[in-house]
Formats: sequence, structure tokens, C-alpha cells
Amino acid sequence: MKISALDLKKQIAPIRGELDAAIKEVIDHTGFILGPHVEKFERDIAAYCGVKYAIGVSNGTDALSLALLGLGIKSGEGVICPAFTYYATAGAAANIGARPVFCDIDRDTYNISSDALERAISRKNRYKIKAIIPVHLYGQCADMRGILALARKHKLKVIEDAAQAFGAEYEGRKAGTLGDCGGVSFYPGKNLGAFGDAGAILTDDKRLSERLRILRNQGNKNQYFHSVLGRNNRMDAIQAVVLEVKLKYLDGWNAKRREVAEYYNRYLTGLGLKTPFVPSYTTHIYHQYVLRVQGSNKGLLEYLRNKGIDSRVFYPLPLHLQKCFAYLGYKRGDFPEAEKASRQVLTLPIDPELTREEKDYIVQSVKEYSHD
Repeated sequence: MKISALDLKKQIAPIRGELDAAIKEVIDHTGFILGPHVEKFERDIAAYCGVKYAIGVSNGTDALSLALLGLGIKSGEGVICPAFTYYATAGAAANIGARPVFCDIDRDTYNISSDALERAISRKNRYKIKAIIPVHLYGQCADMRGILALARKHKLKVIEDAAQAFGAEYEGRKAGTLGDCGGVSFYPGKNLGAFGDAGAILTDDKRLSERLRILRNQGNKNQYFHSVLGRNNRMDAIQAVVLEVKLKYLDGWNAKRREVAEYYNRYLTGLGLKTPFVPSYTTHIYHQYVLRVQGSNKGLLEYLRNKGIDSRVFYPLPLHLQKCFAYLGYKRGDFPEAEKASRQVLTLPIDPELTREEKDYIVQSVKEYSHD
């Protein structure tokens, strides 16, 4: 049996007619960059998230870079982010000339640790720290109450990286809406995925939203009149209408992901494996379902792959040990929880369309390995 992490063909098939009609409308209209289709999608995701403004952009990485620029983060200034996440979080800061300042994670949630964050902030003057990017990893929110309290105390900006958590909630508020702004990715493999790259920035700040709209569009509000040095980070209209169609189904898909996760949780107990821990302050949309083994993840990972199960490691090398960030001067041992997680975590397929037979096969395969 072959089981993929996410079968987009299965997801698309029931709504193919709606998607084709939406794309045809863009083709007939011939407005392919920004325009009314993007504006409608921006209004609808703002309403979905309960935020005043949404700015559609080219991808999730650019959402973070633009957010930093919009908030006035300058070259050479420090931006705290977790050491255990995807490259884009730190890369977005580094690529505008800011300095990533890494921070360790909480062992149970894999999100940024408040204690470690406080230690990182203690180096505020040394690294000219001006902002924090907490990542809502794997589909559940970081502890924003503690993060925001520290940010207010030290006058730091907060940009939520909600790339993996669009639709998750922290104490009743959607991910990406609690800080100064939030960056979202609509990469095809996300819970709400486009047919290419796309992203968005969420905020309640009117002045920031206006600045971001100018920055994403070559620095101009009126064509050919450029008030600032901007970027080409605009959203495609075809991506907007694809996402518009899919948005109607997102909550249903997320509910199915939770059902799959609950199934795993129920049948993988007593095997010496750590199933996902979900604190009371957050919901989980299970962008990834992550198991943790006590030793090395390599044995179980290889076993599952040999059984045709698309198991992966997110992420096998923490950011502070990546070659591209060697110039920052970090070394092995600096962030022990991040390093331990990279050796011990692996995913199980969490496709909303998994059949009972497929779920049984996955569970049985994990049990076979655990009992060997």
C-alpha cells in the first residue's frame, strides 16, 4: 500500500468544477495581478480571521519580510525566532539585512519557549533586538499571552508566523491576529493551499496595512509614482480565486484532520511514543501530525517508508546549525531542545481523506515496529 502525506488530487476532485469556473472567470477578466479577485479574497480572509485587514502577497516568506519592513525593522537589527522551524522564518529576516537571534523551544509543544525567549531578550542591547517572530508550528499556537507580555515589557514588535496554523485559535482568536501582524502561507501543501505560491499578512493596524500594500507593489500607491523603495510581492488573481473556493471547505478539512489525529492518539497509546500535546489555550489544525520517539527517529522513519507510508522529519537540522546561518556564530549544544527534537520527531500522514483501511495500515505498521 502507498499512502502519501497529502493527496491533493483527492482534495481537488470534488470541487474541480468550482475551481475551473473560478479560474475561467479570471482568464475572461484578464486581470491576473492583484485587482478585484484579490481584493475579495482579502476581505473574506480578514472576516474569517476576525481581523480588520488582510494583504495578499506572493508567498509566506515574503509576508514575513514585508511585515518586518512595514514595522520599521532595519538592517542590522535583531529578530528573535525559534531555532526549530522552517528556514523561511529566519530567512525572511536575514534577507532584509536583519539578524536572526535564535531561541530554544518548549519540549512538549515544539513552539518557542517563554523561558528561552526571556533569556534571548536579555541580549537585547547586544543584538539590537527589535522584534519577535513566534512560529505556530505544526498547526497549533505558541503561548501568545507570555510572548506578548514580554514584547510589551521590552517594546518589541511581534510578527506571528502562522504559515502552518491558518484557522487554528488561541483563546478564541485566530492565529496571526494577536501580534502586530501575522504572516500566512498558502503554499499548495498547506491546509489552505493555492495552486502555486501565495501568502497574506493579517493586521488590525490601518497605517501598517496601507504601508504594506505600497511595499508589496513596487513602492507605489498610484502607478508610476513611487513613494518608497518597494518590492514585487503581489498576489496572483488565479491564486486568490482558488483560495476563495477552498476557504469554504477549510473548517471541514481541519475537522477531518482532527478526527485522523484522534484516531492515531487512541490507537498508538502504550507504545513508548509521544503523541501531540495540545495545551488548553490553543486548538490544533494538524498541518502535521508529529510523533516523538525516545531514541532516534531514523529506524521508525525507514520502516514506515519501506511500508509505503510517507513519513517525514520536520526538521532534521535546526536553524542554528544550518550552513547558511554559520555567520551568526552558533554551535551545537546551544539549543538542546531544538536539537533533540530534530533527532526524535517524525510525521504520520494526516490527509483529511485518509480511509479507515489506510489509517489501520499506518497504525498497524507503527505497532509492528514498536513490538519488534
